[in-house]
Amino acid sequence: MTDKPRGPSGELASYQRDRFSAGGIEHDIYRKGSGPAVIVLTEMPGITPRVLGFADRVAAMGCSVILPQLFGTPGREPGSLRYGLKSALSVCISREFTMFALHKTAPIIDWLRALARHEHARCGGPGVGAVGMCFTGGFALAMSTDPRILAPVLSQPSLPAALKKADRASIDCSPSDLDVVKQRCQREGLRVLGLRFERDPLSPGERFDFLRQQLGDAFIAVELDPAHRHPDGYLRNAHSVLTEDLIDSPGEPTRDALDQVLALFRSKLLAA
Repeated sequence: MTDKPRGPSGELASYQRDRFSAGGIEHDIYRKGSGPAVIVLTEMPGITPRVLGFADRVAAMGCSVILPQLFGTPGREPGSLRYGLKSALSVCISREFTMFALHKTAPIIDWLRALARHEHARCGGPGVGAVGMCFTGGFALAMSTDPRILAPVLSQPSLPAALKKADRASIDCSPSDLDVVKQRCQREGLRVLGLRFERDPLSPGERFDFLRQQLGDAFIAVELDPAHRHPDGYLRNAHSVLTEDLIDSPGEPTRDALDQVLALFRSKLLAA
C-alpha cells in the first residue's frame, strides 16, 4: 500500500435505475445528473465503485451520466480473478458481443446508438459523449457513426483480443462504420481521444498505430508510461487509465489524462 491518492469510489445507490429496450435487446441503465448526456461504458468485470467515481465526476461537471449494465454485478468491487472470469465468460457466450472477430462491429452497438439517440432527446444539448473502457473501449468509436456523438473516448480499447498480429493492429469496428467515422472527422472536425498505458498487452500499441493510420490527426493518442500507474492497481500490468490505475493528484500523468477527457466533454457538450 502507498499514500498516493486513488480515484474516488462512487455509490450505486446514488443512481437511478431504469430499463432501456431497442432492437430486441434490453438492459438496465443507471442515471445521474442533468445536462447533456455522456454514456459511460464500463470496463471488465462491470460497474465497479471506481467506474462510478469517474461517472460522478462527469455528473458533477454538469452532464447527465448514463451507465448501461452490460455484464457483471453493478456496484461490486473488481475482487477475485474468479469474478472477472465469470464476467468474461458471460460475454463470450452472448450474441451481443464479439471478442475475437476482426473488423466487425458488435450487435450491441445498435442498441448503444439507440440509447444515445434516446438520451439526447431526453437531456438536450448539442450532442452526446461516450467513454468506452477496456472491453468496451472500441464501442465509443463504433457509436460515432451517429452524428449525435460529439465526444468519443477510447480508454485502453481491448478488442479484438490481441492473440495475433492482425488482432493487435485492428479494433472492433467494421470497415463501413470506420469509413463513416473518417468522413465525420474530415467534414465535421470530429476528434477521437484514445488513452492507454505503454506495454499494455490487453491494449497493444499496434491498435493505436492503426487508428492513427485510419483517422490521421483526428485521433488524439495519450500513451502513458506504466511507471505512472497507481502501485495498488487491480491488475498486474498497468491498464485502467481512468479508474483502477489512476493516481488522483494534480500533475500526475493519469490525472492529466482524466482532466483531458473532462475538458473534451466540457468543450464539446457544455461550451455553449
